[in-house]
Amino acid sequence: MNITLQSYLSVVPLEIRKDKKYFIVEDKASGEFYEMPEICIEAIKMIEKGVSLGEIEGNLKRRYPAEDVNLLDFAQQLLDMELIEEIDSVKVDKKKQEKEILGFLWIPTIVGKFFFNKFSLSLYLGLFIVNLILLVTNPTLLPNYKDVFISGVMALNIITFLAVTFFLVLVHEFGHILAMRAYNLPTKLGIGHRLMLIVFETDMTSVWRLPAKDRNILYLAGLCFDMFVLFLALMSKLVFPNSSGIFLSLMTLAAYDVFVRIIYQCCVYMKTDLYYVFENITGSYNLMENAQQKIRNRLPFLKTTDDKAEVFPGENYIVFSYAIFYFIGVTVTLALMTIFYIPVVLHAAELTFPKFLKPPSSFAFWDAVLFSAQFLIIVILLLNSYRKKYFKN
Repeated sequence: MNITLQSYLSVVPLEIRKDKKYFIVEDKASGEFYEMPEICIEAIKMIEKGVSLGEIEGNLKRRYPAEDVNLLDFAQQLLDMELIEEIDSVKVDKKKQEKEILGFLWIPTIVGKFFFNKFSLSLYLGLFIVNLILLVTNPTLLPNYKDVFISGVMALNIITFLAVTFFLVLVHEFGHILAMRAYNLPTKLGIGHRLMLIVFETDMTSVWRLPAKDRNILYLAGLCFDMFVLFLALMSKLVFPNSSGIFLSLMTLAAYDVFVRIIYQCCVYMKTDLYYVFENITGSYNLMENAQQKIRNRLPFLKTTDDKAEVFPGENYIVFSYAIFYFIGVTVTLALMTIFYIPVVLHAAELTFPKFLKPPSSFAFWDAVLFSAQFLIIVILLLNSYRKKYFKN
């Protein structure tokens, strides 16, 4: 179906909202969101009024003399995004795209607002400061990779670690979910991976319906709950130093898990919660993709023929700044691997391998076998997660 300057288009139902710099356009049918500059919004409004592409182009060239106005290219982009309903009164064939159904609507908005309001946000900030003071003034509270090993039974260690991590990740994600519900937004919980860990992920697509000033609360909600958990764990170790060994071991493991996850948020090259905060504060979206391209442009051996910039005017400095944070994130990742992850694996091997030398009838031998099987299953699940993401075809 050809589009010419004499063509008249109609677009699908759209919701257009002013953002910090540009506009957010929501496809009401699919739930997809797009960022567009003012000139594109003007073009869409004239399309909705039934003006031909040629008339729109002439009008925009007069109003925006410094812009390179090409309505045929813009119309093709709208077509590629499946935002065109009809061309010259002929319906456009589109892939059947059903809007993804999100949930958690059963959680009342008032419950979300109980956890996320002006008072609670001040409380979370206070907990961050207190946790920082506790860790600085009490170095013994700083997590150590040996905190993962709460028992001499290796199989029990991995079960406990997975159970504690599973629970605390759910706590983190429910922070996001409750923050979404505080603004009466739907969401869902999915599964993905980060570094060497399989993780839960909260769908936060609908945050684009909110003003930019409100989005950071939703992005930081998981960290807010993390701060609360870390505070409880650290205070438990300080207040009950002589309590039962299992209690202190679990609190120590919880502190380790949350502490590592908080540091991990600085790895902004993986689109962590802090990445979205950085993106939202600057008002420059697709920062990761644009920064990756800039890095490839500076490193010719990484450059590909498909690299195309999507940087809006005035964003080059922001993208360059993010590229620096990108490299800092890689450094943080290497530090996490060196200080927390690799030592855990090596220490586990150090504790496990000698048990294989024990008689097959001994408990130690079968503990080593069971632990190794558990570890192998985790590795297989992680590799499968990477396969699904990077080798879809």
